[in-house]
Amino acid sequence: MKDFSYKLGMAFYRLCTKIFFSIGGVSLLKRKYKGEISERLGNIENVPEGAIWVHAVSVGEVQSASSLIKRIRSKSPVPCVLSTVTTTGRNMAEKLLAGTVEKIFYNPFDSRKFVARALDNVKPSIYIVMETEFWPEMFAQLEARGIPAFLANGRISEKSFKRLHATKFFWRDVLGCLTKLMVRFEEDKEKFLALGVPEEKIFVTGDCKVDALLDRRKVTGPEKWEWLRNDDGPLFVAGSTHPGEDEIVISAFRIIKRKFPDARLIIVPRHPERALMTVASVLPYHDLNAELLSKINPEDKKLKFDVVVVDRIGILFDLYAVADAVFIGGSLVEKGGQNPFEPALFGLPAIHGPCMTDFPDTERMDAMGAAVRVSNDVELARAWEERLDAGAVSKALKDCDEYFKTLGGAAKKTWNEIEKSVSNKE
Repeated sequence: MKDFSYKLGMAFYRLCTKIFFSIGGVSLLKRKYKGEISERLGNIENVPEGAIWVHAVSVGEVQSASSLIKRIRSKSPVPCVLSTVTTTGRNMAEKLLAGTVEKIFYNPFDSRKFVARALDNVKPSIYIVMETEFWPEMFAQLEARGIPAFLANGRISEKSFKRLHATKFFWRDVLGCLTKLMVRFEEDKEKFLALGVPEEKIFVTGDCKVDALLDRRKVTGPEKWEWLRNDDGPLFVAGSTHPGEDEIVISAFRIIKRKFPDARLIIVPRHPERALMTVASVLPYHDLNAELLSKINPEDKKLKFDVVVVDRIGILFDLYAVADAVFIGGSLVEKGGQNPFEPALFGLPAIHGPCMTDFPDTERMDAMGAAVRVSNDVELARAWEERLDAGAVSKALKDCDEYFKTLGGAAKKTWNEIEKSVSNKE
């Protein structure tokens, strides 16, 4: 039985969405999504009835979903469809899952009319939502229609948790609409419990993204970006940096350059539109120069740049494959960190700052040698230099391998829990 506060909250939520779309919300969103609007209004066509509907908002969630979907397709004859919110997410889905899912489409806006229209058109047998997508209207209608709904790879950032906890009387029942919640780690489970989700609904199954990355690692090598190296000098990659971190990274690199003059640094801003600003942050240092990746000719065998700033998306994983040492952005500022698993898959300890709250298993990575915590430019430079020692390279490969032996199998565990629930219902 739903709490009265939930019913009141849903009534208010539905009133807000109705008002928004009644006063020009569709026109506003048409401009935002540049005409990609029809599917977002629930007009989803040519979907096999009874399919498993998986929803993944953007690139990272699509990567997590890919391993789960491949597991489902290997074990079940039921077709799968996938929805995303962002264009980049859809592009990634087409890259990773073309031929594996029957249809890729945009998720409907979380309005009563559009969700109902989408469910009428898709008619899913099961609904699976990835990671952090908590949509009150979608969950309510799935429950009302008796469609089993599951959260996979569930997580909540510290920032989101504080917001959700302030109104947990509402979110407890929103999440209660789900049949089961499969979460990454015990720390994630504790957050859902704190929101009031019954413990019997929550299962710790590991991180599906690790399974996806393990698959991707098999077909990724250093060859494609080897040309970025400056002769035999070391190559450092700072991935997914945020404002306030570029200067720290550049300062650490300047320290390294004193001992390794042929060193080169690749900075990959979390948001590519910041690339020009990142290049500008190098200008005050007259001993360094920088250029955008898009402006560099790979045929030029003598690149004159100390720092290369990446102004495109989708290549960070490949760059880790060619790096000698890395830095994980979003961790020296209060952003919760970025994915530490990616470099560690290549035997590169994920060097990170103190703020990795979005990836709670980083503490275990630190303890096992698969990650290293630093607090400033001097510590970062020291950690980078230590990674260049031949003995450290050998140890890091072993430590990272041992860490990943403790992971993997999340997609299998997640599907087993879903299959169990559906079988019991039948």
